[in-house]
Amino acid sequence: MFEDAEGGPDDYAEEVLAVVERIPPGRVMAYGDIAEYVGRGGPRQVGSVMSSWGGAVAWWRVVRADGRPPSCNEVRALSRYAAEGTPMRPGSDRVDMRRARWDGEGGA
Repeated sequence: MFEDAEGGPDDYAEEVLAVVERIPPGRVMAYGDIAEYVGRGGPRQVGSVMSSWGGAVAWWRVVRADGRPPSCNEVRALSRYAAEGTPMRPGSDRVDMRRARWDGEGGA
């Protein structure tokens, strides 16, 4: 899924990964935010792309809509958030989406 004829990421996957590459340090986007930004697919499709191809980009900057980090790499993600100064909800392992959500403007 989301592979081209040569086994690399297809056009949709490339679009998703390009957005993730632009998310600045200390900021995040939800899976659904990325789907909306590229104009197609949904959170599950973005999740599939990230599962297959996300290791080459700042995967920890893509979170669930409630600010939870990717479940399979939560400890590593939390370490990255601390290093980047990502705003977190007090007393929680969730990103503060009001303060940390990136809207696609500006970027790296």
